[in-house]
Amino acid sequence: MPKTETVDTNGGVATATKPSSNRRGLSDTTSDGRQIMDVWTSYRDDPCEETRNILVEHYLRLVRYTADRLHARLPSEVMVEDLMSSGVFGLMDAIAAFDLDRGVKFETYCTQRIRGAIFDELRAMDWVPRLVRSRTAKMERARKNLEMASGRPATEEEVTTHLDVSQGEFAKIKRDSQPVGMVSLNRKWYETDSSRDVTEMDVVRDRRQESPISKLQRDDLKYLLTRGLSRAERLIVILYYYEEMTMKEIGITLDLSESRVSQMHSSILARLKAQMQHRTKDI
Repeated sequence: MPKTETVDTNGGVATATKPSSNRRGLSDTTSDGRQIMDVWTSYRDDPCEETRNILVEHYLRLVRYTADRLHARLPSEVMVEDLMSSGVFGLMDAIAAFDLDRGVKFETYCTQRIRGAIFDELRAMDWVPRLVRSRTAKMERARKNLEMASGRPATEEEVTTHLDVSQGEFAKIKRDSQPVGMVSLNRKWYETDSSRDVTEMDVVRDRRQESPISKLQRDDLKYLLTRGLSRAERLIVILYYYEEMTMKEIGITLDLSESRVSQMHSSILARLKAQMQHRTKDI
């Protein structure tokens, strides 16, 4: 029933009527002042598009309410607007399928249809098959149950036995449970005071460029190791450890036999080890 309140205005008494509403902010009247039950009756008798749109507009808050609750448990790259778009289709299906004569509250029936439409869209967005997700969840439940029972991390053999699958089948489940992740480079990384937000693309590490600090450290180490060596010995160290050439390739470059290069390399290592014993912490 609507609630009333009495207000004293200049000695008189005026009564104002407040439409009742539930916790989702829905009232018993539409935006044009019509009783919602009258609109439902009109739609039942004549299911025209105009009346349906009035009902969609009235119950749109349910879509927002449901989308916000689901969005709180989803990754940040999922937009709440996309969830609402899917939820609107669920709302329209619920209005078309709702039977007013059953005496069921539409809000309860509608919420389930909205959630279902949003879940269907999320499954369509997920590029990993549902069967893989289901088997992965089953494996994780088995692992947690074993760990809770034993009080220690479960081994793969124990999980395999608990699931009653072969080693090959378990290896396939494990491999499928670790798919390659996909991340949008346009996803917001963090907000700034400026008008432009920082995205994933702005903070991707460029592995082609060597860090200046690492380069200086490598140069210093190279100088420290090759100091006091002859030209041939210095070239052997640089070509083998920095250029990653084989003994045979170094021998061809220095016009030496492969065995001779190997002997010189062993001699160099022995001398460097003796020289660097007291400088291990520095290196």
